Amino acid sequence: MKFLFILNDPPYGTERSYNGLRLARALSKTEGNEIRVFLLGDAALCAKAGQKVPQGYYNIEFFIQSILKRSGQIGVCGVCMEARGLRDEELIPDCRHSTLEHLAEWTMWAEKVLTF
Repeated sequence: MKFLFILNDPPYGTERSYNGLRLARALSKTEGNEIRVFLLGDAALCAKAGQKVPQGYYNIEFFIQSILKRSGQIGVCGVCMEARGLRDEELIPDCRHSTLEHLAEWTMWAEKVLTF
Protein backbone atom coordinates (compact mmCIF):
# COMPACT_ATOMS: atom_id res chain seq x y z
CA MET A 1 0.00 0.00 0.00
CA LYS A 2 1.17 3.56 -0.70
CA PHE A 3 1.24 5.83 2.37
CA LEU A 4 1.85 9.57 2.51
CA PHE A 5 2.52 11.15 5.88
CA ILE A 6 2.24 14.93 6.21
CA LEU A 7 3.90 16.25 9.35
CA ASN A 8 3.41 19.80 10.65
CA ASP A 9 4.84 19.94 14.18
CA PRO A 10 8.44 20.58 15.27
CA PRO A 11 10.71 17.62 15.97
CA TYR A 12 10.74 18.29 19.70
CA GLY A 13 8.33 19.97 22.11
CA THR A 14 5.33 17.93 20.99
CA GLU A 15 5.21 14.27 20.08
CA ARG A 16 3.10 14.55 16.91
CA SER A 17 6.01 14.34 14.45
CA TYR A 18 7.64 11.63 16.55
CA ASN A 19 4.45 9.56 16.52
CA GLY A 20 3.93 10.09 12.79
CA LEU A 21 7.48 8.95 12.08
CA ARG A 22 7.09 5.96 14.39
CA LEU A 23 4.03 4.83 12.46
CA ALA A 24 5.72 5.49 9.10
CA ARG A 25 8.72 3.45 10.23
CA ALA A 26 6.52 0.57 11.44
CA LEU A 27 4.61 0.50 8.13
CA SER A 28 7.88 0.62 6.17
CA LYS A 29 8.82 -2.75 7.67
CA THR A 30 5.98 -4.52 5.83
CA GLU A 31 6.92 -5.75 2.38
CA GLY A 32 4.96 -4.04 -0.35
CA ASN A 33 4.34 -0.83 1.58
CA GLU A 34 5.73 2.38 0.13
CA ILE A 35 6.27 5.33 2.45
CA ARG A 36 6.62 9.02 1.67
CA VAL A 37 6.83 11.73 4.31
CA PHE A 38 6.36 15.43 3.60
CA LEU A 39 7.55 17.91 6.22
CA LEU A 40 5.64 21.22 6.42
CA GLY A 41 5.99 24.21 8.73
CA ASP A 42 8.01 23.52 11.86
CA ALA A 43 8.29 19.85 10.83
CA ALA A 44 10.90 20.95 8.26
CA LEU A 45 13.35 20.96 11.18
CA CYS A 46 12.84 17.19 11.55
CA ALA A 47 15.13 16.82 8.51
CA LYS A 48 18.09 18.69 10.06
CA ALA A 49 21.20 16.51 10.18
CA GLY A 50 23.33 16.19 13.31
CA GLN A 51 20.60 16.36 15.93
CA LYS A 52 21.91 16.14 19.48
CA VAL A 53 19.38 15.15 22.12
CA PRO A 54 19.72 14.21 25.79
CA GLN A 55 20.54 10.59 26.64
CA GLY A 56 17.39 8.47 26.69
CA TYR A 57 15.33 10.97 24.66
CA TYR A 58 14.01 10.00 21.23
CA ASN A 59 15.99 11.16 18.22
CA ILE A 60 13.92 12.22 15.20
CA GLU A 61 16.94 11.91 12.89
CA PHE A 62 17.10 8.17 13.68
CA PHE A 63 13.48 7.68 12.57
CA ILE A 64 14.03 9.67 9.35
CA GLN A 65 17.13 7.60 8.53
CA SER A 66 15.27 4.35 9.26
CA ILE A 67 12.53 5.28 6.79
CA LEU A 68 15.08 6.29 4.15
CA LYS A 69 16.98 3.00 4.58
CA ARG A 70 13.78 1.13 3.71
CA SER A 71 13.40 3.06 0.42
CA GLY A 72 11.06 5.65 1.89
CA GLN A 73 11.17 9.22 0.64
CA ILE A 74 11.29 12.43 2.66
CA GLY A 75 10.30 15.76 1.14
CA VAL A 76 10.87 19.05 2.94
CA CYS A 77 8.89 22.18 2.06
CA GLY A 78 11.37 24.66 0.59
CA VAL A 79 9.40 27.74 1.67
CA CYS A 80 9.24 26.33 5.21
CA MET A 81 12.99 25.68 5.13
CA GLU A 82 13.72 29.26 4.09
CA ALA A 83 11.44 30.68 6.80
CA ARG A 84 13.43 28.73 9.42
CA GLY A 85 16.90 29.39 7.99
CA LEU A 86 17.41 25.73 7.09
CA ARG A 87 19.73 25.21 4.12
CA ASP A 88 19.86 22.24 1.75
CA GLU A 89 23.34 21.28 2.96
CA GLU A 90 21.97 20.95 6.53
CA LEU A 91 19.46 18.27 5.57
CA ILE A 92 19.85 14.62 6.47
CA PRO A 93 21.29 12.93 3.35
CA ASP A 94 18.57 11.83 0.91
CA CYS A 95 15.94 14.22 2.30
CA ARG A 96 14.91 16.48 -0.54
CA HIS A 97 14.07 20.14 -0.83
CA SER A 98 10.49 20.05 -2.18
CA THR A 99 7.54 22.20 -3.17
CA LEU A 100 3.78 22.13 -2.68
CA GLU A 101 3.49 20.94 -6.27
CA HIS A 102 5.58 17.95 -5.25
CA LEU A 103 3.24 17.39 -2.28
CA ALA A 104 0.28 17.53 -4.67
CA GLU A 105 1.88 14.80 -6.84
CA TRP A 106 2.54 12.65 -3.79
CA THR A 107 -1.03 13.14 -2.59
CA MET A 108 -2.41 11.86 -5.91
CA TRP A 109 0.07 8.92 -5.77
CA ALA A 110 -0.95 7.86 -2.24
CA GLU A 111 -3.64 5.36 -1.36
CA LYS A 112 -3.70 6.67 2.21
CA VAL A 113 -2.75 10.11 3.50
CA LEU A 114 -2.11 10.58 7.21
CA THR A 115 -1.48 13.94 8.85
CA PHE A 116 0.24 14.65 12.14
